[in-house]
Amino acid sequence: MRHGRWAVNGDSPPAGSVCNGKEGSFLLFTSLEFLLTFLPGTLLVYFLIPKKARNYWLLLVSLFFYTWGAPKFVVFLVGSIVFNYLMALLIDKCPAGGLKKALLGLAVLGNLSILFVFKYMNFVTGTLLDWFPALAGVIPQTDFRLPIGISFFTFQALSYVVDVYRGTVAVQKNPAFVGLYISFFPQLIAGPIVRYSTIAEDIEHRTITFDGFSRGVMRFLYGFNRKMLLANVLANAADAAFAASNLSVAMAWLGSICYTLQIYFDFSGYSEMAIGMGQMFGFRFLENFNYPYISKTVTEFWRRWHISLGSWFRDYVYFPLGGSRVKTKGRLVFNLAVVWLATGIWHGANWTFLLWGCLYGVIIIIEKLLNLPKRLPSHPAAAAVYQVLTMLAVVVGWVLFRADNLSAAGNYLLTMFGLKGAALVDTMAVFHFREYLVPLCVGLLCSTPLFRWIREKAQARGWETAYGLWDGFMQLLLFAVGLSYLVMNAHNPFIYFNF
Repeated sequence: MRHGRWAVNGDSPPAGSVCNGKEGSFLLFTSLEFLLTFLPGTLLVYFLIPKKARNYWLLLVSLFFYTWGAPKFVVFLVGSIVFNYLMALLIDKCPAGGLKKALLGLAVLGNLSILFVFKYMNFVTGTLLDWFPALAGVIPQTDFRLPIGISFFTFQALSYVVDVYRGTVAVQKNPAFVGLYISFFPQLIAGPIVRYSTIAEDIEHRTITFDGFSRGVMRFLYGFNRKMLLANVLANAADAAFAASNLSVAMAWLGSICYTLQIYFDFSGYSEMAIGMGQMFGFRFLENFNYPYISKTVTEFWRRWHISLGSWFRDYVYFPLGGSRVKTKGRLVFNLAVVWLATGIWHGANWTFLLWGCLYGVIIIIEKLLNLPKRLPSHPAAAAVYQVLTMLAVVVGWVLFRADNLSAAGNYLLTMFGLKGAALVDTMAVFHFREYLVPLCVGLLCSTPLFRWIREKAQARGWETAYGLWDGFMQLLLFAVGLSYLVMNAHNPFIYFNF
């Protein structure tokens, strides 16, 4: 199952394994080992030990969590902690001026260099050898293995150093606390990308209430059930479509829509579990998704999708370049182009990701230049049409994201739009539509705020307790169904583990 490319040849790691192709199985949130041993054991010890020891315990188990599946790569995680801790201290002690800027530049260069070598060097050397075969004896084809989660913890660590430089956060002098911030296991592998300012107070002074812990458990259940019962189920139809050599138009559309829902429930499910576990331990993480598929424009979509990454690029790339407060439209176009090129590159070393980022960049540039987000609400008919076009652009983008290479993406898109001479409907499409109609409909409903609206109505009528009990019962029931899938060894990867 290929959801993302991590080496130049386009291969992705085995499901559930760390991204080096050789290490053992990673400790997934949706694994029996994690659910029945790691998380309960961590919580039990956490509440038994003195409060002053809790951060050190969480640091220890977070490093163990990473080491479980990537023992050879934990050195890079520890190295990132030590490097960024020291750079932040040096920057904090240095007076404003050229030396302080130089230290910041060194920190940025150090973080991005490691990320470049392990994530992009294989792609760069492979591309150069493809374009210039004469270099075969000069440039070797590298074969670096990608430390899992490196994009997430590198961006998180880098934001801390930059914020110390800016003076927006106080430097943390306890290396263990910096280590906990960078390596905290709930959001270590696939986000959300947490700012130090968000949890600085929680690291040193946090309280855990029964109500907060209960909400954390419910958030975890929401995420687990989204992942197991929607993302994993819809993945079967998506995989069948993207693996087929002969597709009908209907099957191509069904596969792309199923993948559109799969990646949302996979990634948002992970984020829900991360946020929920953070609450169990007293940490408050910001939301990472806000019903992106109801967006009326592509600009709005990216305000609702992977919020922590979008805000990271906004605050650390877009605004420093000048943002939208620039004198010329040319400069605005440049700033947006840099951000969306970087967004595509961040997701992986493959031309499909680059084109995917450029696609969104072009559309958002057009929306900005035409001021569509502000103009459309006064034209209801045009706004409705544009909302459909927005979702069409999102679905097309996910085909690029999912495909193994540009050729495969092109063929798939041509089939979707009836330009490959494929049959309109075939038995494969009919079978998969009947087989996955129920999870498809449930997924479409769950991608809207419908259930949030129902909860709010129940609260307004004084039915909050009754609704809470019913919701808790249903989530536990669905959790039991999900556990049964795990007992049967259901296929269970997280898409964003590849980044």
